[in-house]
Amino acid sequence: MTRIQANLVLLLAAAIWGGGFVAQSTAMKSIGPFWFIGLRFAIATIVVLPFVLLESRKAKAKTSPRHGKLYLLIGLCLFGGAVTQQIGLQTTTVTNSSFITGLYVVVVPLIAVAFLRRAPHWIVWPGAIMAVTGIYLLSGGQLSALSSGDLLTVVCAVFWAGQITLAGITVSETGRPLTLAATQFAVTAIGALGVAVIVEPISWEAVWLALPEILYVGIVASGLAFSLQIIGQRYTTPSQAAIFLSSEALFGASLGALLLGETMPPLGYAGCALMFAAMLLVEIVPEIARRRGLNRLASSPNLG
Repeated sequence: MTRIQANLVLLLAAAIWGGGFVAQSTAMKSIGPFWFIGLRFAIATIVVLPFVLLESRKAKAKTSPRHGKLYLLIGLCLFGGAVTQQIGLQTTTVTNSSFITGLYVVVVPLIAVAFLRRAPHWIVWPGAIMAVTGIYLLSGGQLSALSSGDLLTVVCAVFWAGQITLAGITVSETGRPLTLAATQFAVTAIGALGVAVIVEPISWEAVWLALPEILYVGIVASGLAFSLQIIGQRYTTPSQAAIFLSSEALFGASLGALLLGETMPPLGYAGCALMFAAMLLVEIVPEIARRRGLNRLASSPNLG
């Protein structure tokens, strides 16, 4: 898979997640956040598991204890992000949630510099600023006063940044994206269901009422989209991946307006354009630099 194809895969994952914001919001009318998260990721685990078995037969590298620890850590990051986002949606809008979640586009390169000592391609920094500005413009430049849900979603963005960074590192070492996906789903499902049994009531009627949303986010927004994310990250950097994945805010805001009646202000269209420009920049500029480097090597005299 080429880097361009990988980034398009990440864009598809972001589009699916955008629809997930709507399903997550409407499900809260019928079921508690921990039961919703637990059932969602339990379904996702079951959906991906058969493909994990096929992947293990073809895998070239064995999973080491270090990789097992990374799988667990990634699962805990996914659990933290899912919980803070889902609870946050009880007191904030889909538009605000998708905007604030997109702040991971700034946190990911900061993690790369602070903890991994890896400087991303210089275009990532202006691209990240453009993407965040575009997401902000989706709200018309006037977010409502910060609620507890908004603050929880800020924490969610940090968890997502950790998940994106660690997933990129781990899958490049193991070559097992579906094993990683299933493991993080299982960790999140076990954690959420464990908490749900203690703190939330449940009834079959509640599950039935929220079943369409549970199935969508379990099969499509989790099982499919997170697997696409991890597969795509094998062929691109975490910082570039964050730029493309941040477009979920664009899709989330658009679907929130279409399905839930949330309005998109005129500046929102400028935000969409700015986000697409950011994605094009982080895709095109490194490719141009790479080709120029190859051309210089090809045109250099053969001194051997």
